[in-house]
Amino acid sequence: MAEAIVSLAVERILDLLIHEAVFLKDVKDQVESLNAELKRMQCFLKDADRKLEQDARFQNRVSEIRDLAYDAEDVIDSFILKAAHQRGFHRIIKRFTSIFTKPCHLQKIGVQVKAIQTKLQNISKNLPAYEISGDGEGSSSIIKVQQRLRTYSHVEEEDVVSLEDRIKYVMTMLMTEEDRPHAVVSIVGMGGIGKTTLARKVYNHVDVRRHFDCFAWVYISQQCKPREVLLSVLMKLLSPSKDERELIEKLDENELWKRLFNALKEKRYLVVLDDIWRSEDWDILKPAFPRGRKGSKILFTTRNRNVALHADPCNTPMEHSPLTDDESWILLSSKAFPLNKTDSHFRSEEFEKLGREMVKKCGGLPLAIIVLGSLLARKQSLDDWETVHRNFFHGHLKGLQQLDHQYGAVNRILVLSYNDLPYHLKPCFLYLAHYPEDWEISKKELIRLWTAEGFISPLSGSEEILMEDVGEQFLEELIDRSLVQVWRRDYSGTKVKTCGIHDLLRNLCVEKAEEENFLKVIQPSLIENTENSLDVTLAASMPRRIAIHPGERYVHFHLKGEHPQLRSLLLIQEELLIKFHISNFKNFKLLRVLKLTWMVRKWHVSGEIGNLRHLRYLRLICGGEMILPGAIGKLKNLHTLYFRSFSRIVVPNVVFKLERLRQFVIEADGYPWTKSGFPWWQSFSSKNIETLKYMSVDKKLIENNEALRLSHIQCLGIIFKSSEDVKSILLLMIKLDCLRSLSMNLSLEKSSSFSYLDLEPLLQFGHLSELKLVGHLKEDPHQSHHVLKFLPESTVRLTLECSTMTQDPMEVLENLPCLTILNLLSFAYEGRKLICSANGFRQLESFDLNKATNLEEWEIQEGAMPRLRSLSLSLNFKLERLPEGLRYITTLQTLILSAMPSSLTKRIEVIGEKEGEDFYKVRHIPSIQISEMITCGGYFYVNSEITYL
Repeated sequence: MAEAIVSLAVERILDLLIHEAVFLKDVKDQVESLNAELKRMQCFLKDADRKLEQDARFQNRVSEIRDLAYDAEDVIDSFILKAAHQRGFHRIIKRFTSIFTKPCHLQKIGVQVKAIQTKLQNISKNLPAYEISGDGEGSSSIIKVQQRLRTYSHVEEEDVVSLEDRIKYVMTMLMTEEDRPHAVVSIVGMGGIGKTTLARKVYNHVDVRRHFDCFAWVYISQQCKPREVLLSVLMKLLSPSKDERELIEKLDENELWKRLFNALKEKRYLVVLDDIWRSEDWDILKPAFPRGRKGSKILFTTRNRNVALHADPCNTPMEHSPLTDDESWILLSSKAFPLNKTDSHFRSEEFEKLGREMVKKCGGLPLAIIVLGSLLARKQSLDDWETVHRNFFHGHLKGLQQLDHQYGAVNRILVLSYNDLPYHLKPCFLYLAHYPEDWEISKKELIRLWTAEGFISPLSGSEEILMEDVGEQFLEELIDRSLVQVWRRDYSGTKVKTCGIHDLLRNLCVEKAEEENFLKVIQPSLIENTENSLDVTLAASMPRRIAIHPGERYVHFHLKGEHPQLRSLLLIQEELLIKFHISNFKNFKLLRVLKLTWMVRKWHVSGEIGNLRHLRYLRLICGGEMILPGAIGKLKNLHTLYFRSFSRIVVPNVVFKLERLRQFVIEADGYPWTKSGFPWWQSFSSKNIETLKYMSVDKKLIENNEALRLSHIQCLGIIFKSSEDVKSILLLMIKLDCLRSLSMNLSLEKSSSFSYLDLEPLLQFGHLSELKLVGHLKEDPHQSHHVLKFLPESTVRLTLECSTMTQDPMEVLENLPCLTILNLLSFAYEGRKLICSANGFRQLESFDLNKATNLEEWEIQEGAMPRLRSLSLSLNFKLERLPEGLRYITTLQTLILSAMPSSLTKRIEVIGEKEGEDFYKVRHIPSIQISEMITCGGYFYVNSEITYL
């Protein structure tokens, strides 16, 4: 890890030498000399993690090098900050010479740089005695990343070790129709043994899906938050719309309890509480779960047998036993010997002997075996395997004393795998420590945070490769090493959308992060006073990255103290804050990452934020109006700007001048098209914009066509003030070769409409894969072609909203060769009948039809939608029967019906042994979820309007 820290310092100094050389004047030679010394340290440190686990003296040396690298970075950043403060950043280059005519400025940085360099040289003299080799994965692994970019496609593996007997056992317990309240089935076993994997397979089994009426899965973890658990279960059961979700999120714990109880009392439900630790947590949650229909069950996974017996003494917990030695070897082989390794020596007796000895130490825990297998898969020779074997059995791995003794061998494997990471992946992995346990991590946000921290930089000589692509490959490498788990993939099924980390790996992550002085997680307890306040005092002695996890529902948060070296402040707060206060932004002037959420009616963001000159990532969310100061323009290093408000946002035009901006997102009121958007009429100074939304455009953008020359733009969201400008702007956008995702919004007034001619240029967007169109589509009865003929064949994901079409859209949509996800939402279609032809929609996997309020008949011909897996129908009030052809779609896994006519839902219900007359149409579908009209917080949803009761 020390190599990674030194590497970050080297890159920071190189950045200074390249972009701000004029700042340095007479001390440039000293800074270059310091950089050279740090580079020499990199060579020594390539083998550091192996040595520092075995030699206490070397541990001290590595810590000294790491701290000196931090100091070097601080000196450089503070130097730039002082210069910018004295003359103003935008004039600094022009006037820099005059600033440093005073010898004291040059003398100060010169003295500091010389002191660091002298200390490094003294350490360097002693390093050869430690026999540091410089072997292993270092900078060369960065080159491998470049070779693999855009070619890697992570494929989910089939089960290697059968769980069939255990699955059947749990299923039998779940499907036994006990007529009593709170019937709990429990899977018990130590961490990493595969409890969640087994529960997930049972949960998704076709027979289980047919047996229960409704389902919900929620993670509990050590920090059980009752309100969040109840909210999560309710969301899974109801599948609410965005409007409904926002109202439900405002309910207090008691209201959620009542709402959940009422939602379940007439249902045969299955709720999974994954990773529950304490009996007291179940006692708090239990009253929210009613008796329900006969056979309702709750499924636990837990490490504690006593928790299971406390919850239900009548059901004996299923002990999930470890794998046998032979099963363990089979699983290890599947990871260590991938199918693409055809060389026979990989299957030799020598490899098997070493492998079996190592896997035996895994104690039959699948997590440990998979991580070990992923480590061995990267070792090409028998010597490499022997090295891993030797380190595993004879190494004295630092830090294990602090971890749970029960998992000693497992932790040894995890530490070995961590040590084997190339230097550029270690900070990326440790950064995951700032997320709470069982947190679903957004891939996009994670990569942008990595970039802001400086963990990702453009590959040498590869300006055309986006940093986000490099970050995506870094994440795929961590997944390939089994250190990170995929939670959800995108619409293509290949790229990661969200990810997570196993509890045991997170424990290692947190400990290593704190051991390396890399990051600290603060989990304060609630201060006992009437205001539910949370005060956090930071100090310079703390690590440079702080993540705060409030454990309760706070309404007032106060950050104070002074931490001049603080680089990241991340407030992970599921509950929204009512009051928020930072005593003095100047006390955190080297901050790079800032994430804040504040629930107030009006937030005038302090102009002091302009003092955070090194800020690269700024994410602000407000419950009301947000007004940003002109001081935002001082944040010249910003890569990511994300603002979200449930009202309006006022942003100064200075954002156009931010030269390093890559992502700029403004979301107002949750529905950006209802607002005017941020006026886009001039060019951005940054030429590396990758994400830009939501921007308001008009003729000014056409007049200044330079503004649309964003060669790296991948994701664009625009709001048209007038339909008259649509075609001209689209013609300018054809040259945006990197554009993959486009969202276009138009005023919802009937007088403002998209026409076919307006949108015809989209046919030339052959690289576009995701398209969202919000606004009326003007239909011309005299035209020979369909109104949707403008859609490019490359479209993979399509969302049409408020289109008000009366022409059947299916005749065009079903012939799009790549269409995988289709969303027709909020009056997209206002006709009476839909027809899906045989052999249409060859690639479609997901279809959401919402608020087609005039739809009375839907015909699906045999052979249509042969790959459909998910179908969601909501608020289609006149559709009284499901289509006959639904029974031909044998791939369908999930059917969600929300607020549909009772005449439709009753036809597919099974009451007792009696099946509804249309049940034969859906008999083959494993999961059918039915929810009625939602009443919550005094509001009743009907015909898409909110009526106060």
